[in-house]
Amino acid sequence: MSNRISKSKFCAGCQCLKRLYLQVHKPELAAESDAAAESVIEQGREVGLLARQMFPGGVEVRSERGLDQAIRATREIIENRDVPAIFEGAFQHNGVLVRVDVLHRREDERWRLIEVKSTTEVKDHHLEDVAIQHRVVTRSGVDVAASCLAHVNREYVYDGGNIDAHRFFRIRNLTRQIERFQPELTVQLRSEFRVLAMPEAPNIPAGRQCSDPFTCEFFGHCNPPIPDDHILKLPRIHASTVAKLVALGIQSIHEIPEHYPLTGRLRRACTSVQMGEPWYSPDLKDELKGLRYPLYYMDFETVNPAIPRFAGMRPYDLIPFQWSVHLQRHPGAAPEHFEFLATDSSDPRQAFISTLCDVLGDRGSIVVYSQQFESQRLLDLASWLPGFSARIN
Repeated sequence: MSNRISKSKFCAGCQCLKRLYLQVHKPELAAESDAAAESVIEQGREVGLLARQMFPGGVEVRSERGLDQAIRATREIIENRDVPAIFEGAFQHNGVLVRVDVLHRREDERWRLIEVKSTTEVKDHHLEDVAIQHRVVTRSGVDVAASCLAHVNREYVYDGGNIDAHRFFRIRNLTRQIERFQPELTVQLRSEFRVLAMPEAPNIPAGRQCSDPFTCEFFGHCNPPIPDDHILKLPRIHASTVAKLVALGIQSIHEIPEHYPLTGRLRRACTSVQMGEPWYSPDLKDELKGLRYPLYYMDFETVNPAIPRFAGMRPYDLIPFQWSVHLQRHPGAAPEHFEFLATDSSDPRQAFISTLCDVLGDRGSIVVYSQQFESQRLLDLASWLPGFSARIN
């Protein structure tokens, strides 16, 4: 049996006990982290560092010499009343190890535990995260007056200069919910240690827990590739429908009877696969007839950082940094391509819209994949850059 469970492994076990087992005993089965996942981790790290600005004079507990040394160092800092806050304090109790984002010393010498998240609200799984920290820290002898979660305030508007950390974050007190959760947490811990002592991973079938609240790094291990005609390939098919079809011995779309009850969307997709022919909406012809040349096939790309980069922006506002336009001047004409790409860290918004306006004429139709997405980005640009609002409209 593993003699320690970290906070992250405990939370993995809350999602799926099989995920916990594989993390500890079969980590080589995990998928490699991709650039997108690394970006999310880095963004979380930046948000965590920003939160420290709310507690000037705080001291970070480093762990270069190992976790045991970090635990001892945390104890020493707690005894130093001149330290107002501790970052990454390390605690262990009954085989569970946690690192706390912020321990804030109150004037009455009691402590406030704060977990920092880059989300814009408190989510259900955050309770498990904060609760295990509360349990370990309090049972280590620390007088915790409140256990809280700091999350990003989506309404914060960056006005340039330094980010105001006190306005960027909202701190929610979760103490009451955590205290009510403790009996359930005790049962969960027992289950996790029991599973880790097993000779093989528990036989837990794949399901919603594979991707909720996070996509498991062992998703591919538990969800082997399925054929292209598998019923799971049908768009937006409900789990209950899948279960009913499987109960009938049906796993291929080709095996679904013609009169089996399906929603309109599912039936169209099913028929298309069975007939081997694409489906077209009867409205498509009229939609295409309504287009007027020249046609501008337009597409935007954006990034949405948690920490606003430019004045007037809120956390997670989408920054448009690239556009592509294929211009077809008349039917049958070869499309001409135009593009813009921001190539440095400066504010790309004005260059983005000014170059786009230079390419788009004053007549014809603009074609996009998602009208709502591109339209909203243009409305955002109009609010940030009023000088372009008339042209954008």
